[in-house]
Amino acid sequence: MKDLFDFGKKIDDYAVMGNPISHSKSPSIHTLFAEQTQQSILYTAIHVDLGGFTQAVGNFAASGGKGLNVTVPFKQEAWQLVTERSERAERAGAVNTIKFMDGKVYGDNTDGVGLVNDLTINNGIELKNKNILLMGAGGAARGVLVPLLKQQPASLFIANRTPDKAKDLADAFADLGSVEGGGYESLTDKKFDIIINATAASLQGELPPLPDTLLNNNASCYDMMYSAKATPFMNWATEHKAVKVLDGLGMLVEQAAESFYIWRNVKPETKVVIEKLRKELQL
Repeated sequence: MKDLFDFGKKIDDYAVMGNPISHSKSPSIHTLFAEQTQQSILYTAIHVDLGGFTQAVGNFAASGGKGLNVTVPFKQEAWQLVTERSERAERAGAVNTIKFMDGKVYGDNTDGVGLVNDLTINNGIELKNKNILLMGAGGAARGVLVPLLKQQPASLFIANRTPDKAKDLADAFADLGSVEGGGYESLTDKKFDIIINATAASLQGELPPLPDTLLNNNASCYDMMYSAKATPFMNWATEHKAVKVLDGLGMLVEQAAESFYIWRNVKPETKVVIEKLRKELQL
C-alpha cells in the first residue's frame, strides 16, 4: 500500500458510478491491482442519482479524474455520452469503461473480453468450433457477443422469453458469425457444448425453462451472476452432468483487469484477486 502514497508521487483518481453502488467490489479489485502493479491510483465508488449521470461524469472529469467504470443503470447513457468508442463498445450499445484523454472522452466495453478470458484462460474452456447457447437478450448478452463471436464458435444461439428480441439481436450480429435467436421452446431438439446465462433470473432465484436434453458430453455451464451459494442455473447444470459449472466472479475480475489495462497500460495478475474475493464471499 505504501507505493500508492509515497511523498511527492501524484495519485490519479478513478471511480465506479452506479445506482445502487454500495455493494460494488470494484474499489477492492482495483486497489489490489494498483498494489500489485505499483500504480499510484485512488479508486472510489460514487452513487449517482437517476438523471444525474452526465453531470456526475462532468464533475469527475473537471476535478481531474482519469477514468471511470460504469455499472447499472448507466451503461447505455455512458455510450451516448462518450465522444469516441471502441468497436466492441460500439456494437454492444453500452459502455462500462471511460477514459479521459486530451479533451476526449473514450468509451469501451470490457464485459465480453472479461467473460472470454475467464472461460478460456482461467478455466481452459475452448470456444472455437463449439456450439454455444447464450440465455438472455438484454444488455448483458449484447455486451459479450462481439468477443464471443470473435472466438469463432461453430454456432451461437440466443434464447429469450421474448423470441423476437432474441431474433433481432441475432440479426444485429449475424455479420460476425453463425448466430440464431428464438424462444426457449426452440431448444427442444438442440444440444450445446457451452451454455452461458446472461439473464437476471439467478438474482430472483429463478431458472429459465430448459429441456433436460440440452447438454452435449463434456459440456460447460457459466452463470454471469455470482454469489456465495450456487445459483439455480448452476444447480441445474450440476444435476445434468455438466463437466464444468462456473459463476461470474472471474468475469468480474477479468473485466476490471481489462479496464485497468486501458487506463494504465499495465496488465494485472487476476488469479490471486479472484481467489481472494472467492474466500471473502464464502466467509
